[in-house]
Amino acid sequence: MTLAIFDLDGTLLSGDSDYNWGQFLVEKGLVDVDVYKEANDRFFAQYQSGELDIYEYLRFSLEPLTRFNKDERDTLHQEFMTQKVRPMMQEEATKLLKHHRDQGHFLLLITATNQFVTGPIAEELGMDHIIAPIPEIIDGQYTGKVVGVPSFQEGKVTRLNDWLAETGHSMEGSYFYSDSRNDLPLLELVSHPVAVDADPVLTDIAKERGWPHISLRGNSM
Repeated sequence: MTLAIFDLDGTLLSGDSDYNWGQFLVEKGLVDVDVYKEANDRFFAQYQSGELDIYEYLRFSLEPLTRFNKDERDTLHQEFMTQKVRPMMQEEATKLLKHHRDQGHFLLLITATNQFVTGPIAEELGMDHIIAPIPEIIDGQYTGKVVGVPSFQEGKVTRLNDWLAETGHSMEGSYFYSDSRNDLPLLELVSHPVAVDADPVLTDIAKERGWPHISLRGNSM
């Protein structure tokens, strides 16, 4: 079964779910507004420039989850989906997913945004599986730590290879769609790399290497 692999933020979504989760917490007054917003903006800029320390960022982004019980987390995420995520979903992305699904491809979401944020998004998009940073949970409570290797930059390749070994899936004929320079290690691994509404660095690389560059936002590339 051919793998159709997708990045989430900036690719299938028109914005960034991780950043918007932070904004959502700020708007709800559930974190120190000034301190958290400044840090959220700083980490997002580091991500965009390819300079993010993923472990430092995950310590920051997972800490608020330690403050809520499961019912509170579920309620917050439902509200987050309504207010922030669904407005970022794109009709052209839905069509692209359907195109691969109709061909019998396996739809795999691989993202650097933690699984608490992205799990329900993957389900709503109809993905067959998700690979994301896994927050540690002990006795039903988030600890603020991450389990194993985060799926970011080279970590996406590491986590994908682990999953391939576990499942027996093959990379033959595989696709990967991404907007970010951070995903270059995985783009170089697949049979069909596709840049999507890409950042300037990935745009230049796609041009140099003759990779397709598409838009899911109705723009001509």
